Amino acid sequence: MRDDYIKKLEKAASLTRDEAKKLLIEEVEKDLANDLAQRLNQAREDYITRASEIARDILVDAMAHGATSYTAEYSVSIVQLPNDSAKGSIIGQGGRNIAAFERATGVEIEMEEGNSLRLSSFDPVRREVARRSLDILMKDGRIHPGRIEDVVMQTRKQVDQVLVEEGNKICAACGVFNLDADLVKMIGKYRFRFSYGQNLGIHTIEETKIGVQIAFDLGLSDEELENVRLGCLLHDIGKVVTDEEGTHVQLGVELLKKHNISPIAIAAVAEHHEDKPFSSAVSRIVWIADAISGSRPGARYEPHDAYVKRMKQIEEIGKSFKGVDEVFAFQAGREVRIIVRPELVSDSELTVLVAKIREQLEKQVQYAGQIKVTAIREVRTTDITKAK
Repeated sequence: MRDDYIKKLEKAASLTRDEAKKLLIEEVEKDLANDLAQRLNQAREDYITRASEIARDILVDAMAHGATSYTAEYSVSIVQLPNDSAKGSIIGQGGRNIAAFERATGVEIEMEEGNSLRLSSFDPVRREVARRSLDILMKDGRIHPGRIEDVVMQTRKQVDQVLVEEGNKICAACGVFNLDADLVKMIGKYRFRFSYGQNLGIHTIEETKIGVQIAFDLGLSDEELENVRLGCLLHDIGKVVTDEEGTHVQLGVELLKKHNISPIAIAAVAEHHEDKPFSSAVSRIVWIADAISGSRPGARYEPHDAYVKRMKQIEEIGKSFKGVDEVFAFQAGREVRIIVRPELVSDSELTVLVAKIREQLEKQVQYAGQIKVTAIREVRTTDITKAK
């Protein structure tokens, strides 16, 4: 009876049983396909709607991890003294010690209230030499002009070691280790380099923290994460290459190739100013982290570069005259001290030299107020007794 019933249905429908089954399945698949397409479209729209929100959450979280204590260190360093009597030792009788210290370091000392003093100079390397020299003198206790000059000279010779120390600190803060010693030394120069008033060392550490957190949130592999660290740490290394011509991106890429750095990290350095299309997620993250650190409010102060340029111009004008040994610009360029070589400049010629330098400064330098030019000519004679 069942078979007869099926045959009657097939005859009425003009379809066999298999044909009817196939037709039914096709209709069901069609309905399911439409439903699936609608669901996919809805999911895609929901994802697009939330994409900006997700990206914003990732960036905000990364910036929170990268936040660092930032102190504007454009041209001064504060030194804490052990006690009030230390100030008297630094000043010396008639101010002879402080005068010798400023002459030897090219850094101006300003006494603050309490047990502190301010070291002022546009050149961060000079300030660091002065700070370390002062620390040695305070611990030693023997503070007089001769001792001051010896300590400053010794500290200047230790600048290479200072660069290595600072380089290791920056690398450790970024989580990068086992780099070539010469490369670490170059990284140490970050500590004494500013870009629009933002310290390059602080900027690099901040950027690396942001970049690493973004890479972590996006689920990048361990290898990609390490390349993000390297790319962030080394992206501006060309800025401390001073003995060659080229942009800091070009100089950085050439330097890193010599040290066999990962090609992916080198590409990130080459692309961090969008000079080339991004070749990987690593390059994009390095670019984003650099933009976040450099463009946040308070990070950079554009007039600082113009200030440093003007100070260097003042010193270069002074050095351009025959017989000048050293030139130091103080007080934001309002005072210039010239140290001359006594065998080349006589007392009578000293007055003429000062007048010539003043005239040159008036012609070439843009400044507010007046510039005080002071020239110093000092004659020394040294002899040593014979050993008995």
